[in-house]
Amino acid sequence: MPEALLAVEDLEVHFPVRSGVFQRKSATVRAVDGVSFAIGKGETLSLVGESGCGKSTTGLALMGLVKPTGGRVRFGGDEIRGFDRRALKDYRRRVQIVFQDPFSSLNPRHRVRDAIRAPLDIHGIGTRAEREAEVAQLMARVGLRPDQADNFPHQFSGGQRQRIGIARALALKPDLIICDEPVSALDVSVQAQILNLLADLQRDLGVAYLFISHDLGVVEHISHRVAVMYLGKIVEIAPTTALFEKPTHPYTEMLTRAAPTLDPRARHTFSASNDDVPSAINKPSGCPFHTRCPLATDLCKSSEPALTARDDDRFVACHHR
Repeated sequence: MPEALLAVEDLEVHFPVRSGVFQRKSATVRAVDGVSFAIGKGETLSLVGESGCGKSTTGLALMGLVKPTGGRVRFGGDEIRGFDRRALKDYRRRVQIVFQDPFSSLNPRHRVRDAIRAPLDIHGIGTRAEREAEVAQLMARVGLRPDQADNFPHQFSGGQRQRIGIARALALKPDLIICDEPVSALDVSVQAQILNLLADLQRDLGVAYLFISHDLGVVEHISHRVAVMYLGKIVEIAPTTALFEKPTHPYTEMLTRAAPTLDPRARHTFSASNDDVPSAINKPSGCPFHTRCPLATDLCKSSEPALTARDDDRFVACHHR
């Protein structure tokens, strides 16, 4: 793996559940429950899993948009929880995010030039004329015409709006971009265009991506490595080719076998013994997947497996694999 740019250790994000007249805390949602991974410079690590597993919350915590409950996040070797206001501002300059819904992430009252120029204004980069010139260059880089800069978001298609979001994320020349399901709201043909754009930008600029998605076809196309998340925990991390050719964790196998295929001879030979996902408020003891796993034993019910390194550059949390 390339030199680590971002290292996440035992990240936790818990949300209190309040009830009653006095809104007392009655339970805790453990949305992210001890997640660890690293992203190298110029690498794409995809974070995949079913809806509600904690993928997006992980990305928001890394951006500082939700407050972590515990764990450590190092960027360039420095612990971000110890950053003062100035250091945190510099961190947010080097780490940007592209949101899932390109329309709701843009202010409908702001022209496109204002949306893309905003990061430059906030960080005081260049003169007014230089910022305007940079906006034109960014629009051209992501495949938009600079003469569209005075248009409003509603005058663009969904794919064009996502290009605007990418241009805004690129404005500060970040080292890492968190892509939170950036193509899930787009048509398939437009998805391919955005994915090719992201790949071209990575090749030209050396930017790293944390790519959050539930679409395994997209993930297989764009990733260097894949981290599989289930119920707030990472259960497997592996190089993309190795993971799709031979998934190790039973949950990873279930996901890959459930993905659509064009091969009419392909048949689903592995399925969960129970399709009901446990609640993040009342998680099962031991391995979080044991209630759905056909390989589960008494050991799985009583002891949670650690995410352990294997000889093939793979990490797996399973007692039997």
